[in-house]
Amino acid sequence: MALTINTNISSIIAQRSLNSATTNLNTSLERMSTGYKINHAKDNAAGYSISEQWQTQISSLDVASDNAAIGSDLLTTAEQSYSLLSDHLQRIRDLTEQAANGTYASASLKAIQAEIYARLDEVNRVAANSEFNGIKLMSYIEDGVPEGVGMTQNGINIQVGLYSDANSVINLDVDLFRSATISGLFSLTQSTQIVNRDEFGDPDPVTHTLQEVLDGAGDVTITDLNTEEQLRLFAAACSGLYYEGNGEYHLLSDEGLDYGASAMLGFIDNAIDVISDRVTRIGAAQNRIDSAISALDVQSQNLVSSLSTLRDTDVAEESSNYIQAQILQQASATLLATANQTPSIALNLV
Repeated sequence: MALTINTNISSIIAQRSLNSATTNLNTSLERMSTGYKINHAKDNAAGYSISEQWQTQISSLDVASDNAAIGSDLLTTAEQSYSLLSDHLQRIRDLTEQAANGTYASASLKAIQAEIYARLDEVNRVAANSEFNGIKLMSYIEDGVPEGVGMTQNGINIQVGLYSDANSVINLDVDLFRSATISGLFSLTQSTQIVNRDEFGDPDPVTHTLQEVLDGAGDVTITDLNTEEQLRLFAAACSGLYYEGNGEYHLLSDEGLDYGASAMLGFIDNAIDVISDRVTRIGAAQNRIDSAISALDVQSQNLVSSLSTLRDTDVAEESSNYIQAQILQQASATLLATANQTPSIALNLV
């Protein structure tokens, strides 16, 4: 190679090597300081695109897991509220069976009626006030949704997946949230068989509807069972009393009826069964939601692991690259200084 003054090839080569070493040094420094080996799309264009998609999915999976957990909390709230109602109805049944014994006078039956009425009223209060985040949990009515219920005929959808398809949703059927007031739990079309005696004293089973039994216990018009007067009538029927209205009672047997409080036992059992069925279905739904949470956690864990492999810096490897680039930078800087002095050799030829 010719010795020249205007063009110093050795210096150019040393400069290029110095620039390359400095660039690699800065890249290694950035990767170690951020913890990511992909900090810009230019670092790995395909990897950058994939990592962005995975990060979106991981974030959505976390939200879906939170959704499922909140859905489980909603069901737990409903289950515990139903447990309260079940306790009240069980006590009402005990009192009704006690009143059916036939060993109690009017005063005792009135005391039983007073407790039954109080518990019936409490059932209505709990059902009306049971809610979760503004959604009424025991108030849905088929023919019309009361104001503030926040429920549709499709029930509640828990979003437990990333997409809008059916596999990403767990539906909580509206039957779980139907009215649990006394009107909701006791259908007036229910019937029960009451064993009377015919004129010869032989058993004479007769089927009565709840409407008929309540009609026999008083003259209050039964449109629903949620008003004070109608609850008192219901409590009177459970106590073997006839309700005259305005807080007045006398023995149901004085009305010439062959049945008393025992006629209500079957209807109360039906209401308890309604609650039991709802709680059972709530438990099944909770199991599905717990399974969904576990599946989401597994999916999220594996995506995070894959994202780490793709994007996170291997510090051991990158520290080696950093030291290598640092040494090359120092060597290039030293050689550049030597190369810059090469043209001065021409002076020795003059």
